[in-house]
Amino acid sequence: MLVLVTGGAASGKSEHAEKIVCARAHSKLYLATMQPFGKSARARIARHRKLREGKGFHTVERSLDLKGLQIDRHYDGILLEDLGNLLANEIFSPDGTAQNCVKSILDGVKKLKSCCDTLVIVSNEIFSDGGSYPQETENYLQKLAELHEKITRDADAVYESVCGILLPIKEVKTR
Repeated sequence: MLVLVTGGAASGKSEHAEKIVCARAHSKLYLATMQPFGKSARARIARHRKLREGKGFHTVERSLDLKGLQIDRHYDGILLEDLGNLLANEIFSPDGTAQNCVKSILDGVKKLKSCCDTLVIVSNEIFSDGGSYPQETENYLQKLAELHEKITRDADAVYESVCGILLPIKEVKTR
């Protein structure tokens, strides 16, 4: 099963994603993509670690190259936190894939799907503010939108977290 959970900053998307994985999985892998640049990033990382405490996640920090990640076992559930950070890392890091970032990330998602029963991807909904940005930011937004579209097409379920409420966007109907 592939699930995409989107939402704005501090919307509860990570907590919802964790609940989905915990409900479906005994063996759980948490892939953290945020690089600890600065005090606020370190605080967010600490907050997310605290949220995961006692939930049985094995945590791996991986900011680039999902496809190259060596996963030595099959997991019931994998949580990828988060697509926006991973994309920024791939675009802006000297070691990233830059122009090939969408393909690289989708290849990594495909690999992750083969290593688990349920893959839950957290991402940001950042397309609603209507502002204009420098070209490199517009490029990032376009690539994140492309990733959302392609992952949504393949996903079994897509949710948006709004003010702590999980809203279904796409769900597979069961008979």
